[in-house]
Amino acid sequence: MRIAVYCSAKDIIPEEYLKLGDELGRWIALNGHTLVYGGATGGLMSRTSNAARMAGGEVIGVVPQRIISSGRLADNCTTLHIVSSMAERKQTMRDIADCFVCLPGSYGTLDEMYDVIASGTVGEHRKPIYILNYKGFYEGIRREAEDMRALKFLPQQEAYAPRFVNTLDELYEQLSNQ
Repeated sequence: MRIAVYCSAKDIIPEEYLKLGDELGRWIALNGHTLVYGGATGGLMSRTSNAARMAGGEVIGVVPQRIISSGRLADNCTTLHIVSSMAERKQTMRDIADCFVCLPGSYGTLDEMYDVIASGTVGEHRKPIYILNYKGFYEGIRREAEDMRALKFLPQQEAYAPRFVNTLDELYEQLSNQ
């Protein structure tokens, strides 16, 4: 399975969050899956991709030229797709991946997450997206979806919806049952 991971590129986040990347990257590789990620250095992106490579896994990077120009191209990809823009990066990752995982992150991660959710909602794909709500990180987003559902902005039974998990073990179980 090709698993796209969206996550923070910041190095200054707490170590316990960085360790999530180590654990997920290692799990992806040891279970015979391929990591698909943004191909850049920093934070959870580096930790996840380095762990996957160190465990012998395949790593597909999808990186915009602008990130390469800024000196942030990762050197651990077994396959590299160079694209012209962030929009093309999102589309390419959506096309390559069989499913998506969101680790903690900020605006870029949210943009990628919502892009997958919105495109799934309109039927462009049926690939599942898992949101790791580690220590309640994405609790506000989960509650907002519940509020939108209560106000009828979202249907009670969505044809496509993100799947929230609270721990890596829950995530691994979901991915193993794919």
